[in-house]
Amino acid sequence: MKILRSTVFILTVLALTSPLFAQEKKPRVSPHETVNATVDGAKITIVYGRPYTKDPKSGEKRKIWGTLVPYGKVWRLGADEATILTTDKDITIGGTAIPAGSYSLYLWPEEAGAKLIVNKQTGPWGTKYDEKQDLARIDLKKLMVDKQADQFTIAIEGSTLKLMWEDVVYSAAIAGKK
Repeated sequence: MKILRSTVFILTVLALTSPLFAQEKKPRVSPHETVNATVDGAKITIVYGRPYTKDPKSGEKRKIWGTLVPYGKVWRLGADEATILTTDKDITIGGTAIPAGSYSLYLWPEEAGAKLIVNKQTGPWGTKYDEKQDLARIDLKKLMVDKQADQFTIAIEGSTLKLMWEDVVYSAAIAGKK
């Protein structure tokens, strides 16, 4: 009986004090966004973190392409968790078939262009990339623009997937598979 009372007492104390030890959620440095679009009957959703050009600690403007996001290396395509693409129907991106399902997106930037990496893993932290899980690597067009994007932005405009940040827009055609 004494053991039972001790156990009940300990469990009660733990239940009452555990909220005191819970970590406070800090606001994210990079807000997250969800992009929803329907292209040729396919419902497409992209969930991603939107880092800023300005350094969150110093407020200084950072050089993005080739510096913060180095050329010739995989970038997690956004901030925090891996960027997730979900489609309810088969689609193509840049002419490459992507079956219905959910995928992590990464980017391989180069000076002249970039490759969008569609990876079969979902749920990993953004930096836990496994090349063996790649479904496809898709060539993106690079366009230099005058209007600077101060925050990383993914958009689906009509039938074009766009990745915009700093003075660069990477893009590829997106279509429902027929």
